[in-house]
Amino acid sequence: METTERTIEDIEKDIAAARAELENVHGTETEVYARIVGYYRAVKNWNKGKSCEFNQRRMFEVNDEGYSVLAAQRCGTETKTEPAVETKTEEVGEVASYEMFVRKTCPNCPPVKAYMSDVKVIGRSIDVDSESGLKEAASKGVFAAPTVILYNKAGEEVGRCHTVEELTAVFEKVAVEA
Repeated sequence: METTERTIEDIEKDIAAARAELENVHGTETEVYARIVGYYRAVKNWNKGKSCEFNQRRMFEVNDEGYSVLAAQRCGTETKTEPAVETKTEEVGEVASYEMFVRKTCPNCPPVKAYMSDVKVIGRSIDVDSESGLKEAASKGVFAAPTVILYNKAGEEVGRCHTVEELTAVFEKVAVEA
């Protein structure tokens, strides 16, 4: 087996050729599919409202420290982990009131309503089926029912929950710390 000696000029020519090839690499568009109204469909085919809703979705991860929000990777931005409001235990510990956004036809609302009726925190239920309830939900960025917004004594939002499991995690954490 013979080995050929390469000169620096040969190596530099190969590197220049490789760089030229890399500059002319053109990939294909990635098609993202997500679930919408019971089936999967390409996000690029969604209407403006659904596309906007998709861009506002957040992924949650539950770990030993609490909840954290995984910011979705969109438009070439880096995926990063931000602490969710639920992990701010000093703030969640100060839950003084709540607003619960519900619908009459929502199958997930009754368990959340039942849970919140046993919580010793002042709150109110807002029916998003009514015009005034829908306007209030829209003004607070509520996109799903049920949504429970938790407030501290100063009236600042300290958390949002959508299920009994999330509420239990928040209120059990508050009870343990109190």
